[in-house]
Amino acid sequence: MPLPQIIEPRALAPQTLRVVPLGGLGEIGRNMTVYEYEGKLLVVDCGVLFPEEHQPGVDLILPDFSSIQDRLDDVVGIVLTHGHEDHIGGVPYLLRLKRDIPILGSTLTLAFVEAKLKEHRIAPYTLAVKEGQHERLGPFETEFIAVNHSIPDALAVAIRTPAGLVLHTGDFKMDQLPLDDRITDLRAFARLGEEGVDLLLPDSTNADVPGFTPMERDIGPVLENVIARAKRRVIVASFSSHVHRVQQVMDAAVANGRRVALIGRSMVRNMGIAAELGYLKVPEGVLVDLKEALDLPDEAVVFMSTGSQGEPMAVLARMANGDHQIEPGSGDTVILASSLIPGNENAVYRVIDGLTRLGATVVHKANARVHVSGHAAAGELLYCYNILTPRNVLPVHGEYRHLTANARLAQDTGVPVANTFVGGNGIVLDLHAGVVRQAGQLDVGYTYVDGSTVGELTDADLKDRRILAEEGFISIFVAIDRQTGRVIVGPEIQSRGFAEDESVFDDVRPRIVQALADAAKSGNMDQRGYTQAVRRTVGRWVNTQHRRRPMIVPVVIEA
Repeated sequence: MPLPQIIEPRALAPQTLRVVPLGGLGEIGRNMTVYEYEGKLLVVDCGVLFPEEHQPGVDLILPDFSSIQDRLDDVVGIVLTHGHEDHIGGVPYLLRLKRDIPILGSTLTLAFVEAKLKEHRIAPYTLAVKEGQHERLGPFETEFIAVNHSIPDALAVAIRTPAGLVLHTGDFKMDQLPLDDRITDLRAFARLGEEGVDLLLPDSTNADVPGFTPMERDIGPVLENVIARAKRRVIVASFSSHVHRVQQVMDAAVANGRRVALIGRSMVRNMGIAAELGYLKVPEGVLVDLKEALDLPDEAVVFMSTGSQGEPMAVLARMANGDHQIEPGSGDTVILASSLIPGNENAVYRVIDGLTRLGATVVHKANARVHVSGHAAAGELLYCYNILTPRNVLPVHGEYRHLTANARLAQDTGVPVANTFVGGNGIVLDLHAGVVRQAGQLDVGYTYVDGSTVGELTDADLKDRRILAEEGFISIFVAIDRQTGRVIVGPEIQSRGFAEDESVFDDVRPRIVQALADAAKSGNMDQRGYTQAVRRTVGRWVNTQHRRRPMIVPVVIEA
């Protein structure tokens, strides 16, 4: 899909609801949608996106808050659909801008958020909600509906205003035998369908997958069997918020006479919260800390860790690199109990290769059913469309192929093509009297978290980092007579990541001297002119002679 043309939104008409996704369209992550009515804003979800290889040094990527940054006093609340990082990870950074914005979500979701906010030294105002509950936030009447997902306590939210009824599903699937016996409330969906859904924002992640998502219950026996066949240690990697998967691993460990150690700060924190609130049932005596687990016989322990997406600083990648106190080896079994998030494939396969090289047996979704998705496949989405019969559809949460596939499903069930909107982040939709029109397109970018800095890193900075990583750099120091361009000291040339032998630069040094003299003769007798002459000369030489494009840093001092 071509990049959207930036169109300044027209003024919001009376009794019109404006819907602006700021993240989650064309990507898997940083989900955030802003609803505006009569001058007030409601935010649904505020997640993060994890960086890819072409974004070196970036820790997290946030939604672009710039369109609401000057209007935070108008935000009546943040509604969170569930506790995954791609839906809650950006909340601390939004609350840094205004700390007293109310946060609504289920008990487990808020517990995960509050733990994150505590690390940022923010004490939030929160309101726990549950399915069937209604809350009014300014002009928005919200209703919360139970949905089944790969984390307990997930909710869809229906938003009512005089402009119409909107249903934002959040992430969901329709597992009919869920581990926590909490199914997606199709009766509530049918009731909303009877009322009339003017705009549906459905989860699109598996819209291009035919049929139905397999049941979570199918995973337990597979995990138990894999652990039973393991000769030595078992290491299971999963998302740190996947309570259901951790529960299944614990149950499988108990069935095989093993104990479980949780590894990774977020895993220990989240599972501690889940156990305290009763969402995780920890069998008596099964949990041990890492130090105690290391003293147990290899055949008596299961390590439950983070790092299933190949994150370089996570536990599993460090194990694969020999940078962790647990060193996988021959006879060990590693289970990747998660799906691949698009963009992480290379990192995950690199970890798998590293573990295999060490002698471990790696079990993952491609060679055993050790994970099922938490998202509705095409068959489930068709059921929802037929139950809800929405007038308009804006697919969310997915890359463009997912959004397009979801739109086609909507059209197959009778939603007019003109009423399905496949767009990118920043698309502005206005709902009035059951009719949705695109009112504009915001210029929405990435906000990078880089260490302790937020939003200061630019795409140009990332380009420089990529050049440094891939091509290296060359620095040239030279002192010249300003009037004549005659070289007094230098040129002294140093490089990193380009060439170890400094004699390679013998050919370009006289060219630099000549270029400076020529610049003086042409009248470019300022520091900028001399610097550009050096950069052009070295750049031309390195490109033609070496077919490389390193970063070139000339330093010219005028005597």
